[in-house]
Amino acid sequence: MTGKLPFEALSVDTLAARLGANQALCSHIGKDTSRWKVREVGDGNLNLVFIVEGAQGAAVVKQALPYVRLVGDSWPLPLKRSFFEYHALTRQQARAPGSVPDIHHFDEGQALIIMEYLSPHIILRRALIEGRQLPNIARDIGLFMARTLFRGSDLHMATKDRKADLALFADNVELCDITENLVFSDPYFDAKMNRHTSPQLDSIVAELRADRDLKVEAQRLKHIFAANAETLLHGDLHSGSIMVTEAETRMIDPEFAFYGPIAFDVGMLLANFWMAFFSQRGHEQNGKRDAMRAYLLDVTVETWSVFRSEFSHLWRTERTGMLYQKSLFEDQGDRLGAEQALDHMLHQIWTDMLGFAGVEVHRRILGLAHNADFETIADADLRATCEAKALKFGRHIAVNRRQIHSIDEVSKLAALIERENRI
Repeated sequence: MTGKLPFEALSVDTLAARLGANQALCSHIGKDTSRWKVREVGDGNLNLVFIVEGAQGAAVVKQALPYVRLVGDSWPLPLKRSFFEYHALTRQQARAPGSVPDIHHFDEGQALIIMEYLSPHIILRRALIEGRQLPNIARDIGLFMARTLFRGSDLHMATKDRKADLALFADNVELCDITENLVFSDPYFDAKMNRHTSPQLDSIVAELRADRDLKVEAQRLKHIFAANAETLLHGDLHSGSIMVTEAETRMIDPEFAFYGPIAFDVGMLLANFWMAFFSQRGHEQNGKRDAMRAYLLDVTVETWSVFRSEFSHLWRTERTGMLYQKSLFEDQGDRLGAEQALDHMLHQIWTDMLGFAGVEVHRRILGLAHNADFETIADADLRATCEAKALKFGRHIAVNRRQIHSIDEVSKLAALIERENRI
């Protein structure tokens, strides 16, 4: 097949016939299509995902659809998002080697990417729901965020290269529009596709939608998201976009990639750990999960610490872009000036990260795209109790983000709210 053919969605029945001559795929799994086993495993909101196994191995084939899969063809979406995913993966691999799947082939016309099959990896969100305490995720994710976010910015990149990249990813308009609406606006009014655990959360939802301070902060954060093109973001970094084993962590699905504020990826990611924390009471069928809750809070602390440490290291060793040039500081013997500037930047990232995390919690409970941490809690009353605590937490860190000074403060707040018994 070539990119010149009209787009056609793959299926389990047609994949072998259509990709049987693809050299990249055959070189990884074998040429004998009669021995190929194809299964569709896509459980996301947007795309088709197939695992293809052959005599020599396995690979993943991911194909975009011309609509939002979660909703259907009533919500059209351009196929070009696979183009942005492909380019984001190549940049992430260069900036944080070994942190994303290897790319074997990209077909722009068919909107498909053939990539490394990660096995025995599972989705991080599933592991956390199961109560698994993985030892390396905080370190691996903290390093990934620091390296990709720093090295994709004007702190490191040559100005010409960075501006060319900014122009390329600026065309990812439709997926940015999804984030701008679903994250920052829809949860705070009666948007058509919103849903929540009802009637248990009805009164809390009404309170949040009438909360002027919260809505103003959400729109200030939307303004930062839309206007502050600091670095190339993953754009959708959550526990469902990370695959793990006991020893390895890989980031996947960066189709929302665009240039935005450094703090966004960090806030989205930590929000998902905090939601996992508040959901644990709903997964205690086989015993208490106090240790898992403590583990999750430790993970948030370590992730932020690793991110901050690695970002600072890169600031001191790889600050070769046009921002905060060493000619103004270190080259004049003013190392303390460079450290002062670093402190200012880390403080801004911290403050904005809390805001982005707060609204991410809200949109995952009140908006269109929920997460399995809460959704897999069958008892609606118990689910609502967990969600209500998370909503309260999200509101506090979003509105009061400028008065919160450490990750330990956030952990204490989360633990305090978790101990409350009422909705």
